[in-house]
Amino acid sequence: MNPQPSFAGVWPAITTPFDESGRIDHEALAEHADRLMKAGIQGLVALGSLGEGGSLSLPEKRAVVKTLVGRTVPVIASVSALATDQAVAFARTASDLGVSGLMVLPPYAYVGTEAEMESHMAEIFSATPLPCMLYNNPIAYGTDFSPEVIRRLADSHPNLVAVKESSGDVRRLTALRALTEGRLLLSVGVDDLVVEGIAAGARGWIAGLVNAFPEESMALYRLALSGPGVECERLYRWFLPLLRLDTGPRFVQCIKLAEERTGLGRERVRPPRRPLAGPERTEVLSVIDRALATRPS
Repeated sequence: MNPQPSFAGVWPAITTPFDESGRIDHEALAEHADRLMKAGIQGLVALGSLGEGGSLSLPEKRAVVKTLVGRTVPVIASVSALATDQAVAFARTASDLGVSGLMVLPPYAYVGTEAEMESHMAEIFSATPLPCMLYNNPIAYGTDFSPEVIRRLADSHPNLVAVKESSGDVRRLTALRALTEGRLLLSVGVDDLVVEGIAAGARGWIAGLVNAFPEESMALYRLALSGPGVECERLYRWFLPLLRLDTGPRFVQCIKLAEERTGLGRERVRPPRRPLAGPERTEVLSVIDRALATRPS
């Protein structure tokens, strides 16, 4: 039986490793998942933006899910597609492959009306009994699910149990808590807002830099849950330059470069992405190396 997700805790949006020929390196993927589990993470999110899900074929997506499921922590699959019927089909496929839940995104490319986006989500939630997380990221996808829309979806679909809020506005968490009366587990979706998000009521963190710094991510989450304090502030101050790498347009390249620098992965990405180069690479490496030189014990 698959472990059931609470969606609380630290959930890495796990990266997808590639070999020198550009194929998915499933052995490296399995090893990375086990390494993150060793650090104490609560679950894994496969095929997200950081996992380059939009660059993978359907057979590759199925293969990634097969590699990750069956562990002692739950695995949820990201559901994103150009069309609603494609998203519904993959939601069912992921369920058949044994995932414990789904993280549901708006459709790629098309920025629809509020009614269209609400209907898109509703059809996916209706197509599966799995617990689902709605992913709201208006900055990246142009579609903004307001707290009122999310409340309506939660009222109509009991399997909508969590929200990954990535608008960057911590007030959204407060509004969601009030409108849904605490029925939804709220997760921070941008790394550099984790402490503020937890203070506002979030209990989950869909994390990026955890792929390169798992122990520090777990420590920061636990300290943030305990409330403001000197130790939390000290760790957060050290971590923030790294966490901000999660917020730019080349966050995939930045985080994979950090993985390579810490010995937890390779910086290979799938085209059209390319590894960082020139002044941008120099700047990101300086952030990573400065953090490594002052890394807390």
